[in-house]
Amino acid sequence: QVQLVESGGGLVQPGGSLRLSCAASGSISRINAMGWYRQAPGKQRELVATITSGGSTNYADSLKGRFTISRDTISRDNAESTVYLQMSSLKPEDTAVYLCTAKLYEQLMFTFWGQGTQVTVSS
Repeated sequence: QVQLVESGGGLVQPGGSLRLSCAASGSISRINAMGWYRQAPGKQRELVATITSGGSTNYADSLKGRFTISRDTISRDNAESTVYLQMSSLKPEDTAVYLCTAKLYEQLMFTFWGQGTQVTVSS
């Protein structure tokens, strides 16, 4: 099992930046990929970005160039791994709950989800 805890959300003005963090614990060595999705009120959950254990990244086309996903190397005792989402040039339409997700090597779909962190872009 994997536990995910997000942090770093908040209120930011349009054009500002924010960095989200997601701390993963549990079966760290079995994680194949981690990522971020977001869900705005009344809208479906949508992909933001993902990163594999090998460092390959994938972004929603509309967010390329503004959002960057990265990942810390596994801690020395394999107890925790952290994925980050650096967001810049934020727009009001980026307002959403941002959810961290992870999947294991043997899984086809992202299975583990955090509780989410609210990002609000407003003046």
